[in-house]
Amino acid sequence: MAQDTCTKCGGSGWVVERRGELSGATRCVDCQAATAAERTAALLSKANIPPNYRKVDFDNFRIPNDNPIARTLLSQAMVIIRSYAREYPVSSKPGILLVGPTGVGKTHLAIAALKAIIARGIQGTFFNYQSLLDKIIASYNPAAGAGRRNAYESAMESDVLLLDDIGANRSIDWVEDAVNSIITYRCNHLKPLIATTNLYDPEFGPAVHKLDAAGFAGKQATLSDRIGERSRSRLFEMCRVIKMPQVEDYRPHVVDRWG
Repeated sequence: MAQDTCTKCGGSGWVVERRGELSGATRCVDCQAATAAERTAALLSKANIPPNYRKVDFDNFRIPNDNPIARTLLSQAMVIIRSYAREYPVSSKPGILLVGPTGVGKTHLAIAALKAIIARGIQGTFFNYQSLLDKIIASYNPAAGAGRRNAYESAMESDVLLLDDIGANRSIDWVEDAVNSIITYRCNHLKPLIATTNLYDPEFGPAVHKLDAAGFAGKQATLSDRIGERSRSRLFEMCRVIKMPQVEDYRPHVVDRWG
């Protein structure tokens, strides 16, 4: 809506310009900018982005200088993710899946992409995977608030969905079916999904087995183990996979997100 304090158009949203003997009305660029900023602010306020991530963007993503290989690989990953956000919705696949170890900046870059898309006036929603499961379970409680009851629908219908840390925990079967229906619906309707995961999948390359305190390598949980083969298949069908390199934990060195 045009601002009534605008000195160019007086709040009408239009500016009359004369060209020789002719005159015509054009949109007030100042009011258009203000309207776009207000829309972005409104969309961001409804995007469910956690408070400690609301300031992150591509410009404040820190890439290590002391590890040339990690620097190159992280730079390449950021270029791909940034291009996806800039060119959205023009892409060979409607979504992206960021995979890699804990603490390499997956969530930062995923949220930066979501925010960049929202800044273009497109509605987007963030959900942590476990939080979404909890909300789906709670929605079956008659006393649950509207926010919990609407979480499933929001994840299903949001123009762009960011599902962070997908498969972090194994869910009970009926909740797994609910998540599968969300992923399947979004895949079938070409609704973009930005996702991150720490889980292993043969598609990502050889498994890295971690030793326990006794020195034994346990079975590594896979993406299929946690979300089911159907959801895993749909995820790969709709998402371009972006592998994040192993680097020193990104989070202790991240810019101050609370300042």
